Amino acid sequence: MLFGLGRRGWTKDSVAGGAAAAVPRGLRVYAVGDVHGRLDLLDRLLATVADDAASAPELVKYLVFLGDYVDRGPESAGVIDRLAAGPPPGFGAVHLKGNHEQALIQFLDDVSVGPGWLKFGGRETLASYGVPPPPATAPREVLGVIQRQLSARLPDTHRRFLADLRPYVAIGDYLFVHAGIRPGVPLADQGERDFLWIRKDFLDSDEDLGAVVVHGHTIREAPEVRHNRIGIDTGAYASNRLTCLVLEGTERRFLST
Repeated sequence: MLFGLGRRGWTKDSVAGGAAAAVPRGLRVYAVGDVHGRLDLLDRLLATVADDAASAPELVKYLVFLGDYVDRGPESAGVIDRLAAGPPPGFGAVHLKGNHEQALIQFLDDVSVGPGWLKFGGRETLASYGVPPPPATAPREVLGVIQRQLSARLPDTHRRFLADLRPYVAIGDYLFVHAGIRPGVPLADQGERDFLWIRKDFLDSDEDLGAVVVHGHTIREAPEVRHNRIGIDTGAYASNRLTCLVLEGTERRFLST
């Protein structure tokens, strides 16, 4: 199996005997960190990826986006529009769910999550859809109006894109997920909250996770490479650095804006 989507394709002994982690032969994977509404950086990085991929026309090429497409930056709607339109010619693509997409999806059904979502980036997402953000102290009735306005302005293509986001994908000896996984827990028993939100227990773990976990969610100035995980969230919305991890065979390298 080339890919493990959903709850298949990953086993605890996927990297055995200290062997170098690898993706299947003939495949090149481009994993993209947290975009957060920076359509300008996404377009720039995709152009760089296309130039890079042109050097290996014989390879199968996949983009894996690690989630957090919305909030904080100014063009959340534009980012989703770009991704929902499909990958560049010659590429396949997998789109994972981030905690910020989860908050947006939840707000469409439950206004009670509104205050929390607005505090960590929802205001910028609303504005990108042409919905005036409410005051931080807006009562439930006002949030209800905002919810209805957002729902009316959200294109069906964006709804389908959000509904189809995956919790993780396994490719070869790598597991791609937004935030991380809980050490010591089989993948089939992990909960969505850990996939989308975990930090300390995952980041501090030095144990074998059964695969090299490629993740975003936690901002670092530069990609963080450890024996059991690779973090590639470089805070694009504020730093102007959107990072991409390139995997081919056992080789690893990075592209960035």
